[in-house]
Amino acid sequence: MIMINVDSQEIKKFSDIAEEWWDKNGDFKPLHVINPLRANFIKEKTELKNKNILDVGCGGGLLTESLFDFGANVIGIDAAGPGIEVAKLHAEQNKKDIDYYEKTAEELNNEKSEFFDIVTCLEVLEHVPDPKSLVKTCVSLLKPGGLLFLSTINKNPRSWITAIVGAEYIFNILPKGTHEFDKFIKPSSLASFVRDANAEVLDTKGMFYNPITHKANINNDLSVNYLMYARKL
Repeated sequence: MIMINVDSQEIKKFSDIAEEWWDKNGDFKPLHVINPLRANFIKEKTELKNKNILDVGCGGGLLTESLFDFGANVIGIDAAGPGIEVAKLHAEQNKKDIDYYEKTAEELNNEKSEFFDIVTCLEVLEHVPDPKSLVKTCVSLLKPGGLLFLSTINKNPRSWITAIVGAEYIFNILPKGTHEFDKFIKPSSLASFVRDANAEVLDTKGMFYNPITHKANINNDLSVNYLMYARKL
């Protein structure tokens, strides 16, 4: 029996605003700003050309298309159907040969276990009921020695002030209710999830987004948003 590791309220939340995925000044503006940073972080860590990559929780396909542009063979999956439809349409309009599926990582693992060279799961873990299980599934989808890229939000007072109070209520750069503090994950916890899934953490970096200038950078401050890079053993 396949575990259903999705939150129906989270699916509805992102389905309702799916049409805005490619609007650079809409609800997903922060993702448009940080997406080149995320994509380049991945590119700097490994060769992407002709690699089989899975983008878990791909939404409208922002990262998926960036990885395709780097020469990878990419599959994008998401449990929110409207986002997948937007991703398919955008890829078709831009003549990008990307396969998108409305399904969970757990469902795909039944078909393509140990198939991928790289799995990405960015800004997703804080939206699922069981992030530890999702990390385990992502590792299961990797070939031995395959690489895993994760990103999420740290759990501390600063992340609550920054990612919820600031982003959703003061600067209004994210829709209210986008994040729930209880679902934030400390880097130490995420590293434990990775190790328990038979993988090793290779690097962890912070990611800062300025809500006033709408500029972003990757740094060593893990207090709010952060990226983690790991290898399957």
